Amino acid sequence: MAEDEKKTPETEASAAEGGRDDERSEAVPDSIVEEVDTAASEEGAGDTSTVDQPEAPAAEAAAPAEAAAPAEPQEVLEPKERRARRRAARSQAASGPRSPEERQAERQAARAHKAKLRRNYRLRAKTKEAERRAAEPPREPDQAPEHGPGRAKIRQGIVVSDKADKTIVVRVDVTRRHRRYGKIMRTSSKIHVHDERNDAGTGDTVRVVECRPMSRTKRWRLTDVLEKAK
Repeated sequence: MAEDEKKTPETEASAAEGGRDDERSEAVPDSIVEEVDTAASEEGAGDTSTVDQPEAPAAEAAAPAEAAAPAEPQEVLEPKERRARRRAARSQAASGPRSPEERQAERQAARAHKAKLRRNYRLRAKTKEAERRAAEPPREPDQAPEHGPGRAKIRQGIVVSDKADKTIVVRVDVTRRHRRYGKIMRTSSKIHVHDERNDAGTGDTVRVVECRPMSRTKRWRLTDVLEKAK
């Protein structure tokens, strides 16, 4: 009785737990314990392999991350600054004093380069103009064939001289009102007209049309004799 009275609650709890462990060890068969031990050993061996594997993917993921790192932003320059830098790059470095012959050679080289550029520009312009003319529609049938681009001028006047061969002198009278003062102003001018068949005579009323230069003074050609002189 004295020994039982000396037991404390802590000793009783440890004794109870020991008894439970003994019951569990007696309840579990030896075959099951062996299977559990072998499975634990296999899992431990597998864990060593799984612990070493994640290191390689981590290194592989780090390499693309470094490759995909954003590049340094490029310097944005204004157009004026870009042109200035190009000119500075083309310009030669400052050198010592040059002789007149060297300066003359540089001037001649620059002139030859500019002449080449002019020739190329003119060749391109001629080619472009030829293409434009080829694409233009044909001329209108009522336009004088000897006249240049545009519509030919037409005038009506009176023949004042037909002494020359195939040439007549026509007086063209113009009546108009002054823009500011409203006064009626009458003017006349004489023109030399080409008459191929000598159809017109002095005093006839004729119609003439502008044409290519036929001589030093003839720029007109007879088209119709409207009224014969009486």
